[in-house]
Amino acid sequence: MNKVNHFLRRTSLGSTIAMLILVAVWSAPTLGLLITSLRPRDLAEVSPWWEALAAPLTTPWTFEAYQNSLASGMLDSLVNTIAVAVPSTILPLMIAANAAFAFTFLNFKGKEFFFALLVALMVIPLQSSLIPVLRGMVWLQRTFDIELTGTYVSAWIVHSAFSMPLAIYTLRNYMMTLPKELIEAATVDGASYYQIFWKLVLPMSMPALASFAIFQFLWVWNDYLIAFIFVGEQKAVMTYRLLRLLGQYGEGWQDVAAGSFVSLIIPLIVFFSLQRFIVRGLLAGSVKG
Repeated sequence: MNKVNHFLRRTSLGSTIAMLILVAVWSAPTLGLLITSLRPRDLAEVSPWWEALAAPLTTPWTFEAYQNSLASGMLDSLVNTIAVAVPSTILPLMIAANAAFAFTFLNFKGKEFFFALLVALMVIPLQSSLIPVLRGMVWLQRTFDIELTGTYVSAWIVHSAFSMPLAIYTLRNYMMTLPKELIEAATVDGASYYQIFWKLVLPMSMPALASFAIFQFLWVWNDYLIAFIFVGEQKAVMTYRLLRLLGQYGEGWQDVAAGSFVSLIIPLIVFFSLQRFIVRGLLAGSVKG
């Protein structure tokens, strides 16, 4: 018994050490980016960042790179990115939650076929559909005078459409783990599907909703391609602004380091606010499906 306990303690210690090493290796580039953004340009160009980490008290620090990035319009791009990311996260969740409820608790003709078709849509590359979608928006503008390109609405539509299959699949798998007896009892008591969805299923599905919301929000926040094609330069998001900070010959690399940390603020707030739901929401949907 003593040998077993000793082995378990050694195993736990080894796992902790391995985890700490992994965290250190994973965090090293981010730490280097932070130190680089705070060093004077002349020092950052001639010496590696770990020299400043070894002598933090004797190293001069400056916020010049942050001032340059903010002066270049980074705050305006921050507002544009929020305007794209928040609705692009809420819209697919609202629609997918209703669809997942229907695929889980309602019986209708062709239910399994439509769900299999929905899952198959996840393999379609986003890039292969951009030109047809863009042409469709241009046709709508010419035919019905509905202007979509160059607006936030176009990005909302594209992000929501391409995230819908994964959202429905994830939420449906989670809803299948909910106690069906509770749903049946509510039906016997005379509750409508609308009441069951809003008062029972949706509150119990909050872990799955929050976990998908995190990944969708981070995906949209870091997106460059869709925002650049459908929103454009006039309402530039932060990823496009970072590219502009780099300059034609890469001379603004230190400003990019500072701008990257400015763009990290809101994703970190979202992640640490909802991160407790990630494992719970994803694992619950994978146990039974």
